[in-house]
Amino acid sequence: MKIIQNFTDYHEKTPLALSIGMFDGVHLGHQSIIRKLNAISEKKNLESAVLTFWPHPRTIFNPNDDLKLLNTLDEKTYLLQKNGIRHLFLKEFDEAFRNLNGEEFVRQILVKKLNVKHLIVGYDHTFGKNKSGDFSLLRKMSDECGFKVEQVEAVDFHEKHISSTQIRNALAVGNVKEANEMLGYIYSVSGKVIDGKKIGRTIGYPTANISSDPLKLLPKKGAYIVEVFVKNRKYKGMLSIGTNPTVNGNSLSTEVYILDFNEDIYGEEISVNFRDFLHEEIKFENIEKLIERLDEDKKLTDNFIF
Repeated sequence: MKIIQNFTDYHEKTPLALSIGMFDGVHLGHQSIIRKLNAISEKKNLESAVLTFWPHPRTIFNPNDDLKLLNTLDEKTYLLQKNGIRHLFLKEFDEAFRNLNGEEFVRQILVKKLNVKHLIVGYDHTFGKNKSGDFSLLRKMSDECGFKVEQVEAVDFHEKHISSTQIRNALAVGNVKEANEMLGYIYSVSGKVIDGKKIGRTIGYPTANISSDPLKLLPKKGAYIVEVFVKNRKYKGMLSIGTNPTVNGNSLSTEVYILDFNEDIYGEEISVNFRDFLHEEIKFENIEKLIERLDEDKKLTDNFIF
């Protein structure tokens, strides 16, 4: 997949089949758009392309909004490539760009700069300053500007449209199973193993402290059953997101106990797949009660069918 940033070095005139959006999560709704895009590009001998924005426009409009994303940029790039996209345009949502109205965006960007011949948009897609562009405008301009446009219907889950917001909401309450169903794959978090307080090793449960991307959304505080990937090997694990209230912790950490594992992995990059929610974060009366619960969680994790 070819990655083009800000159009600066893009001077090709390759005719494109394009879709536009944040594609945060590259969930089942996005995948439906991509399948349509790939089918059109193959049928019409066009290159498939996605135009997305980095950083997220909400961080520009609402700089105080502590927005967390389903995908890091690397994750989103990987998922789009995996789904068959040939060109990825990463556009910074700068002042000049955000001031383009819908019609200017179509003429200057889609037609003149990118040579779009077929455009696929989602059911609720809007664009341009003050959301002045929509499917109705695209349909009106398509004949004059020499491109075709199609709108893809929403994909539903439990009678609701799948969206990045719905998935964030599911993760915010610890419902990783529902989030995974809407994503069409298993939600994961990656990061380097860093030094922690090393309390776990004193009670028989040494954990790997994961330093993840600060923009990456972590599920709700609590304990989870996870798959852990270390040095291309897969293990079962029990992961905790929280502040370790039993030992009077006060900073948020993501720690994973890896079953049947005893290696020094400080500095290693690891990733975890969230498979099930075990329980809320608990402040136990004492360390003994904590160990009892860890023993119980370990049994549940060991017996979990991956």
